[in-house]
Amino acid sequence: MTITQFFTLLGGVGLFLYGMTVMSSGLQNAAGDKLRVLLEKVTSNKFVAVLLGIAVTVLIQSSSATDMMVIGFVNSGLMQLAEAIAVIMGANIGTTITAQITAFNLTALAPFLLFTGAVFFLFSKKATLKYGGSIVLGFGMLFVGIGLMKEAIVPLSQSAGFIAFLTKLENPALALLFGVAFTALLQSSSSSIVIFQAFAIQGILEYHTAVYLVIGAAIGSVTPNILAGLTTNRNGKRTALLNLLFNLFRATILVILINVFPQILDLIQSLSPGDIGRQVANTHTLFAIFAVLVVLPFSDAIVSLSEKLIPVLPEETRSKREMQLIYMVDAKNSIPSVVIAQAVKELKRLGKLSRDNLEAAVECFFAKDDELIQQVENTESIVDYLTNEISEHLIELRSQDLSEADVYRATQLTLIASNFERISDHAENIIEYKQKIGRAKDTLSKSARKEMHALAEAALKTIDISIEIFSTENFDLLPDAEAQEEIVDNLQAKMNDNHVHRLMKGKCDPAAGVVFTDMSTDLERCSDHAINIATALHHR
Repeated sequence: MTITQFFTLLGGVGLFLYGMTVMSSGLQNAAGDKLRVLLEKVTSNKFVAVLLGIAVTVLIQSSSATDMMVIGFVNSGLMQLAEAIAVIMGANIGTTITAQITAFNLTALAPFLLFTGAVFFLFSKKATLKYGGSIVLGFGMLFVGIGLMKEAIVPLSQSAGFIAFLTKLENPALALLFGVAFTALLQSSSSSIVIFQAFAIQGILEYHTAVYLVIGAAIGSVTPNILAGLTTNRNGKRTALLNLLFNLFRATILVILINVFPQILDLIQSLSPGDIGRQVANTHTLFAIFAVLVVLPFSDAIVSLSEKLIPVLPEETRSKREMQLIYMVDAKNSIPSVVIAQAVKELKRLGKLSRDNLEAAVECFFAKDDELIQQVENTESIVDYLTNEISEHLIELRSQDLSEADVYRATQLTLIASNFERISDHAENIIEYKQKIGRAKDTLSKSARKEMHALAEAALKTIDISIEIFSTENFDLLPDAEAQEEIVDNLQAKMNDNHVHRLMKGKCDPAAGVVFTDMSTDLERCSDHAINIATALHHR
């Protein structure tokens, strides 16, 4: 192979990978947030979740992107692990469509696709046409890249060194490991399998070797998810682990099966005799479907294994117990007035969680250790989940025939939920401040610490009064809440004056000063949200 042919091969691989990226990006942009919303609505029905995983991955041409969304949903508490593994299994089937498409020899059409896609992408003003253009453009790049690879690898069939390397891959274990490593490097099973497919079409890779490369590629494809899982909470990490466990079990089952029953590979080859490109694509698809059918009934066991490998902490057990509605359990079949009454009870729960989370965050900020950080983050996930669920049920009521009073009350309860959620958001901000500056007592002066404690206590008192007003609808307490809120405003103003004075005298660390100002603003806004809650149901 000459240096020109070598760079032609690299260029073909690069163009193929870039075409995949452009096409996937165009598909995701065209779909907008609809796919994300679709995934968010996944039910506990495993088969529906698998079909959803297939559909989303076929549409965006990236199982990694689907898996990333799933990790994000689990990380935020919007999806459970049992649902996540079913979607991940579906994504493993959906990603096989790429090899099926590239098994067609559409290289001759590539220039037309490039021209058409470029025209729409460059000159169309409508977003949908522009996204469609990028899809077609990426599709064209993909086939041009394949054409370049095919052209460049022909001389490899005469290369003694390359033939010696392929001879080593005839060892199933080495082929499996190479498939894992090569796919981990590319971070895309679709891309690696299409490259293996191109080598097989040119006659320099045997079908049986390609089979083990395909099996290894499935394991290597989890690399992006494992990397993404490193920055998530423990459930997010378990989701990435689920994908790895599924593909390891899948590989083990398939390797055993094709060695015990080699006739299976003969059967797959007979489906498209003489077309090794299609044989590789069919192997990829059939293996994925078979693995899902076999492993899906045991998905709960895989979830349990992930929870043993990454043990469930006591606070996670609490999160699992509290991350569910208690009163609005049958909202769709209840009359509006009952749903509204149930919503009030759920919001009382939500209010206590948010209030306690703020108190825990303040305590954590001034504590010597970071033990409360995970608790605050877990509670924030619960608050987000409950807020979303309560709000959705209240919004659904608008499609029914409601009285004017019920419409007003449902709307105001939705606003109350949002204000409770914002209080918990501010609690999370305070945790971030602690992580930013480390141990507070080493960075804030004694007077600053005293002032911040006073402001936090005042803000919590405003919240307590407001929750009592909301819970009892005793609006005679409104003047007390408003007076307390004014105390918070005055404290913050005085604190800021004192802060500037300390800065001018060099008694305050500038980095800590920024945190001091931001945290005082967060606490003051919590007091504002409390007043919004107190007055929400009051008819003036």
